[in-house]
Formats: sequence, structure tokens, C-alpha cells
Amino acid sequence: MQSQTLPRKPVESVRALAAAHDAERLRLAVTGAGEAAFDWTIGDDRITWDGATEILIQHADATRLQRGESFRGWMGHAGREKLRAVLEDASPKDTVFEIEFEAASPMGSVWFEMRGLRIPGPAGPAERVAGILRIVTERKREAQRLTYLAMRDELTGHLNRTSLREALSQAIEKAKAEERSCAYLVASIDRLAMINDTYGFGAADEVIVAVGERLASSLRGSDVIGRTAGNKLGIILGNCSEREIVLVAERLRAAVRGEVIATRAGTVSATITVGAVWLPASASSSQEAMLRAEEALDHARGAGRDGFAAYTRSPQREMARLRLMTIADEVVAALNEDRLVFAYQPIIDAKSRKPVHYECLLRMIRTDGSIATAGQFIPAAEQLGLVRLVDRHALEMTIAQLHKHPDVTLAVNVSGTTAGDPSWLQSFINFVRANQHVAERVIVELTETAALHDFEESARFVSNLREMGCRVAIDDFGAGYTSFRNLQMMHVDTVKIDGSYVKDLTASPDNQIFVRTLVGLAKNFNLKTVAEWVGSDEDAALLESFGVDYFQGFHFGEPLLEPEWMKG
Repeated sequence: MQSQTLPRKPVESVRALAAAHDAERLRLAVTGAGEAAFDWTIGDDRITWDGATEILIQHADATRLQRGESFRGWMGHAGREKLRAVLEDASPKDTVFEIEFEAASPMGSVWFEMRGLRIPGPAGPAERVAGILRIVTERKREAQRLTYLAMRDELTGHLNRTSLREALSQAIEKAKAEERSCAYLVASIDRLAMINDTYGFGAADEVIVAVGERLASSLRGSDVIGRTAGNKLGIILGNCSEREIVLVAERLRAAVRGEVIATRAGTVSATITVGAVWLPASASSSQEAMLRAEEALDHARGAGRDGFAAYTRSPQREMARLRLMTIADEVVAALNEDRLVFAYQPIIDAKSRKPVHYECLLRMIRTDGSIATAGQFIPAAEQLGLVRLVDRHALEMTIAQLHKHPDVTLAVNVSGTTAGDPSWLQSFINFVRANQHVAERVIVELTETAALHDFEESARFVSNLREMGCRVAIDDFGAGYTSFRNLQMMHVDTVKIDGSYVKDLTASPDNQIFVRTLVGLAKNFNLKTVAEWVGSDEDAALLESFGVDYFQGFHFGEPLLEPEWMKG
């Protein structure tokens, strides 16, 4: 029988089949990644699309995107200019590029990311461009939101303190260069704490927003407004004479008092008190200007509500200002030279009398080797806007010690100023999340007044911390106006009874009643209690009989820079 030879496929067919398989795998990959692949030949201006081409329906007529001219016309101006630079690049080598651009769609603006390879022709400019296109609208909006939060106050939408201070610096320098004057005013909403107590924190927020809107609408287009603290707004008046400051301040006060503010809890009558400083005659920097406007505000408050005062020089205030500036310089130098450190004070279990964790108390080592307590520099850092840097340094030191000492739990404080800054709180959360394996050994302490200043923001902050395993304590409890119901809604773990009620407790029947009541209420809400400033065995025994869970005070342990657990 004659054997039969079967025909063999040509090598070219095998290669073509393999290439087809490769192309199919690539198409499936880009489709699964939600990306549209493109191949654009410049000579005939044709674009071939593959992959997740459904993203092209963002265009009103996606079939037109097969032409490069239509594709470029879809891109916003900035994107077109970037693409033009890629196409006109005369480099003889293949080059990789990346472009983000905004395009219009029937549903609104859409952001795209375009990554590809530019292949040059014989003359240099692109002959062919190939790559991928993906939608990045959500990422872009999140980036824009974070940028907004970094510059703006989330509640009012006005500039935040840091951005306002930068704008004030620019205004002062411009006034100096042009040999003219400007002014800075700080407006404080009167009796906001009373509004909080009467109407609730939601109404207080509505008042802050409404006052901000009234002030902004009373300003010129060239003037600038920002929120500098809970109840305070700062205003920069460009090209302003000293006489005009008085007129503007009266106009602003009249705009606020002139009509009641409607809130969801009822109508509120609001007034503001204003302090002002004329620039650059009375201050040469934004730091000085803000400080002196606050001094003027304090003076205006002395005359009651709805007042006004302009800064005038006084030897006593100048000495205080210089002391404040000196402390600020010390703080900055200490940060740069790692001379801001912790002293660790033990928190003692009331039953076992043994340490359960340690509070990290900031100390500044001065250049002469002496030690400054937090009370000697934190108030100045808060007034001059440095406390955010200090708090960040404290958090980083806390996390570093928890990495080094796996058997220790540490409590770190967040100052009242930073507790009201949403972007800073988010950065705090992000840093803890990046070190989540030590989070269960972190206790974050917020002061009572700071925690309830912006209740909703604080509640979100506490919730995020607890989700990561952190515990939260309210410090100086009893010094403010908090209700236990608010603490329950915020889901904190511990309250620290203000030491002024604990000191010499056995000799004060009134304080005994107050502390016993606080502890009883805390137990009803499943909150642990820490008594601060415990100074004797007698006081400790009385507190234990009340049901206090933990003690803190020099009697049980002074704050130490190097406790025993650090030496092991």
C-alpha cells in the first residue's frame, strides 16, 4: 500500500495563529482592566480601538472617535496641548507618554488617563501612537477633594487658617512693595457656646455658615475670608486706609446683627465682635498680624458683645508678643533638632495598683538642657499655628515607640486646634492605618471641649480610630459641658476625670459628690474612668470605693523621659 503524506501547515500560518491568540489574550486583559486600547496612525488620522471600548460611549457620538481629529476635539484645551507636544516631538526614538485630560459627556465632565508609546516617523514627529485609555474620574475627584480640604474649611468652604495665613503673607508683601496699606480683621461669633447648649451643635454649625456667608457678601471681590478657629473668621482687606477699617468693621457687624438666622432648631440672633490690625504699619508678618488682631479682639470683648477694637501698641503687649515669638522659634528649632520628646506617666489599675499603660506627655529639651513642660509651649504653638506640626511629631514618636516595645500601650494627645481640622484628622487616620498592627496599643486622648466643638467630625474621627483597633479617651472630663449621652453617641472608651475635682478629694465633700456621680454615670454608659491628679493613698482608696477604674498622678508615678520599660 502506498503511504500518503499529510499536508503540513506553512510556518507562516502557525505564526499567524499564535499572533491571533496573543492579540485575543491582550484584548481580554485590557477589557478586564476596564481599559480601551488604541492604535493611531497619524498619516491617515485613523484610530483603531479594542478592549473595553464601552468607555467611549462617554462621547456623544463614539463612532467619530475613529478619527484623530475628532478625538483631539473631544479633549479639553490642556489635554490637547499636552498631546500636541507628544505628536510634534522630533526625537528619533520611541518615547513613552502619559496624559490626563478632561472631556465632556452627556452625564457631565469625565476625566481620562491616556498612556502610550509614540513611534517617530523618518522626519521625527510621530508616525504612530499606541496605548490605552482609562476613566479616572473618581480618582481625580478624590484628589481634588483632598486638595480642597487642605486649603479650605470643610464647614464654611472659606479658606482654612493655614491658607488664610499664606494669603495674608502675600497681601503684606504686596502692600510693602507697592507702598500702600491693607488690614487684617478677626471676627468672633459671640456666645456660640450658649447657642450650642440651647439649640445643639447642628444649629451652631448653621450659625457659623450663615455668619460666614454674610461677612463674605459684605466684602469686595478683592478681599479674602477664611475660618481661623471654631467661632472665628479672619478677613484680609486689600488697599485699605486706617479710617476705612472702622467703617468696614461696622458694616460687617451690621450684616450679622441685622437679621435673625433661621436654623433647623429655630431662629437665632447672632452678633460678632471684631479685632483689627492695620498693615504693614502695625505688623510686618502674617504671624504678627494674626496675633495682634487677636489682641485687639480680646480688648473689644472687654466691652461686651458686638464690639470693635483696632490694635494699638503697648509695652506690656509687646513684651508678651516677643515672649510668644521666642517660644515659637524655640518650638520650630526643637522640632528640627529632635528636642521635642515624651515623658511617660503610668496609668495605674485601681485594684492591682500596677501600670496598664502610659500617657505620652510632650516635653521640650531646651538648648541649655533644661526641660519645658507642654503647658510652657503648647499654648504659643496653638496661637501661632505650629501645633499641627507638634501633634504630627507626637504621633510619629508614639508609633515608633510602639514598634520598639511590643508589650507597651501608649496614650497620645490631640490638641484642641488640630481636633478641629478635618484634613489633619484624616492624615492622622492615614498614618495609623499604615501602622495598623500597633493600632490596638494606641489610645488617643481628646479634650472634652475639643471633642464636642465639631461633634460630627469628632464622631467620624473616633469611629475610624475604633475600626482600626485604637481606643479613645476624653481628657479633662468635667471641665466642659459634655453630656454622657454625647459620649455614648461618640462611642469613646474612657473618660478622664479632671484633676481639679480629684486633688485633695478627701477634704472636699462637694467634689466627692461630683466625682461619685460622674463615675456612676460612666458605669451606666459602660465607660471606663481614670482619675487624674491622685495625690495620696487616702484619695486613691476613696476613688476606688466610688468605682474608679484607673489612677494617674505623681503619687503613683511621675512622668519620666526614660521609664524602666525603655531600658529593657
